[in-house]
Amino acid sequence: MSVFTQLARPELETFLAPYGLGRLLDFQGIAAGSENTNYFISLEKGEYVLTLVERGPVDEMPFFIQLLDVLHDADLPVPYALRTLDGQALRELKGKPALLQPRLAGKHIREANAQHCTQVGELLGHLHVATRDKLLERKTDRGLDWMLAEGPALKKDLTAEAARLLQLALDEISERKAQILALPRANLHGDLFRDNAMFEGTHLTGLIDFYNACSGPMLYDVAIALNDWCADEAGHLDAPRARALLGAYAALRPFTASEAELWPTLLRVACVRFWLSRLIAAQTFAGQDVLIHDPAEFERLLAVHQNVSIQLPFAL
Repeated sequence: MSVFTQLARPELETFLAPYGLGRLLDFQGIAAGSENTNYFISLEKGEYVLTLVERGPVDEMPFFIQLLDVLHDADLPVPYALRTLDGQALRELKGKPALLQPRLAGKHIREANAQHCTQVGELLGHLHVATRDKLLERKTDRGLDWMLAEGPALKKDLTAEAARLLQLALDEISERKAQILALPRANLHGDLFRDNAMFEGTHLTGLIDFYNACSGPMLYDVAIALNDWCADEAGHLDAPRARALLGAYAALRPFTASEAELWPTLLRVACVRFWLSRLIAAQTFAGQDVLIHDPAEFERLLAVHQNVSIQLPFAL
């Protein structure tokens, strides 16, 4: 279970008291996370999620709090930091930055259909439109420079075919880096996978886990989402789901000609980012009781993306 920091009831009760939300009824560690510690918290006044941030410097936490406030103010279904009675949003628990947020309705889905993908495209479009004109700057710690630095070291443990595939992608990133960074920008979720979205039926009720959020090319965020929501286990994109996601997004923010040109590249870049991060996680947490996602998923997807047949709609 991916609960890196164990909490006992007395220390939780002490931490939660300043929120004025009543007595602690129950708490439970959440196994789904792979980077931070999360607990479901039941209090007399409602259901909440407590997050202890395990990775990343404390001085970046105000960015996440401010971004979620902006998105909450834009009526998007996102968590946001609750304040204590004296106005504190960011606190500390067991030496870790800690946030208490409302628990959103709904549940994760395993099998996505075109209706789910339409909802995802719409939400991502709203997120980008809400932030592109008032961008909150944060450089991701797993961006293009990180990929170019980490890729060669990780390549030595791959098969010859996988290493060749990765090197092709790294060469493309190096060659097209300036063009990628010049694409239209906004704030990005950066990790819009199925396990970070909540649904009731086909209605999207929540988008969670913003700890990979940053500023950057909007198309990159779209590519990350499409790779998870619209691909099968073999790495092939499902055309109806892809068209649903891209069409719903483009109805809110039409794609540009430069984005259409770089679309295949961004799909491959999104594969490299998560292939490398999963390889690192597999090495770091080997033998530990921590959820580790399969790195080979993105190796397969990157191989399929050597030829991209799903194009962007409505490119202007």
